[in-house]
Amino acid sequence: MDEIPPAPDARTLRETALAHVARFATTEQGLRQVLDRRLRRWGVRAERGGMMAEDIEAMIAALRPAIEDVLGSMAQLGAIDDAGFARSRALSLTRTGRSRRAVAAHLVTKGVDQNTTQNALDESLGARADESAREAELAAALVLARKRCLGPFRRPDRPEEEPMKALGIFARNGFSRDVAQAALDMDPDEAEDRIIAFRSRP
Repeated sequence: MDEIPPAPDARTLRETALAHVARFATTEQGLRQVLDRRLRRWGVRAERGGMMAEDIEAMIAALRPAIEDVLGSMAQLGAIDDAGFARSRALSLTRTGRSRRAVAAHLVTKGVDQNTTQNALDESLGARADESAREAELAAALVLARKRCLGPFRRPDRPEEEPMKALGIFARNGFSRDVAQAALDMDPDEAEDRIIAFRSRP
């Protein structure tokens, strides 16, 4: 039987948090999950060492306020900033060919709330009704077209993709039909210029 390891305390939870934020950009929810996994791993080892399950759960419950304290101190330090994370991630994902809808879904999975997500999308890509937002969405669609060799990036040695099949690829990636059609119909030089212009935006 293994020895029962000492339970994490506020200091070890803070060290775990600092090590994580030093390596990864994260949200409050993401860091909470990291710290919760730290407690759960300790619980598994403690159970192997012979500690009773109810004692483990009681210890974990007693440490949850310490997690919230660590999260608060990380936010004060600026180590976690959901709004900043969302803005940065929105821009980087769009530059890799993700639609606004796909970016929003990704941010939700990272624990970013709906208002913060919406504000981040508006700040980094432009408000939905703005021309800058349409330009960003079209640039993202063009990046996807280049990845999939569609429309202006179709290779001459390959047969042309059926129009509905090509539109389906864009639809599955969250792009509207009009944006997809605009991307597919674009001249290759203009398409490349638009991608370069978008990627060079600050």
